[in-house]
Amino acid sequence: MSKSTHAKKSPAASDAKPSRKGVSQPAENVVDLEMSTGADSHMGLRLWLRMLTTTNLVQAELRKRLRTEFDTTLPRFDLMAQLERHPEGLKMTELSRRLMVTGGNVTGITDQLEKEGLVARDTDPNDRRSISVCLTPAGRKAFDAMAVAHEQWVVEMFGGLSLDEKMQTHQDLGKLKQHLLDSLKG
Repeated sequence: MSKSTHAKKSPAASDAKPSRKGVSQPAENVVDLEMSTGADSHMGLRLWLRMLTTTNLVQAELRKRLRTEFDTTLPRFDLMAQLERHPEGLKMTELSRRLMVTGGNVTGITDQLEKEGLVARDTDPNDRRSISVCLTPAGRKAFDAMAVAHEQWVVEMFGGLSLDEKMQTHQDLGKLKQHLLDSLKG
């Protein structure tokens, strides 16, 4: 190529929005969010993006394995996990709060699980508008199998860290969590 070819900018390149100092433009569909920051970015931002990227990687693998091995989704697994911890059942509003999703999402998942005989709804005799949901015996059996596999998968994914490293990371994240709880109280 000649020098004059290099000096010429394509229309797309000249119209492109300039990047922030030290920030490279990530390729499309990049999972690693850390690549969107430069070395001179604030360490707090870099840490947040590393935590988010790691969470996304773990969740994507769990979603894939739940779909492949149990023909289910992570939201269904999460709802069943909440119900497994509360054999007496949980109200739909409480499920929505615990799962941090809208009531409509919980209703849709509950409808599917009920059709499959994995959960049952029960109306509160004191408040007919209040509905509790609990696992059926078939739901408990199905969840138990998923929970054993899920635990093994997570242990496997974190296998690259020694026990001491896992304990230190857990302790450090606990300290960060407490700081956030304390500082974000309104």
